[in-house]
Amino acid sequence: MKLLIAIVQDKDANRLSNEFIDHDIRATRLSTTGGFLKSGNTTFMIGLEDERVDEVLDMIKEASHTRQQFMTPPVNLDAQLDSTSAYPVEVQVGGATVFVMPVEQFHRF
Repeated sequence: MKLLIAIVQDKDANRLSNEFIDHDIRATRLSTTGGFLKSGNTTFMIGLEDERVDEVLDMIKEASHTRQQFMTPPVNLDAQLDSTSAYPVEVQVGGATVFVMPVEQFHRF
């Protein structure tokens, strides 16, 4: 038995949640915030049999897309201001971060 903790962008969460439902995978969905953009994320906690881990990882990989996004870097008031410090920069966001952990015991009441 494994516990998967998958962190995805909110933009990908509904599609992934529907995939879980279609494949009879029970997942707990939590709203989370994090990353250097401090953007909205969704964290899924999934307990499942070892044989299904690769299947679920493939679903997460398929539903979680990376994308380009513009952000304005924070201004450091201690540093000298240069001409590029106030301009937005393009960064890659999205995808998924997944932790796979062994489960010693699992109970459903």
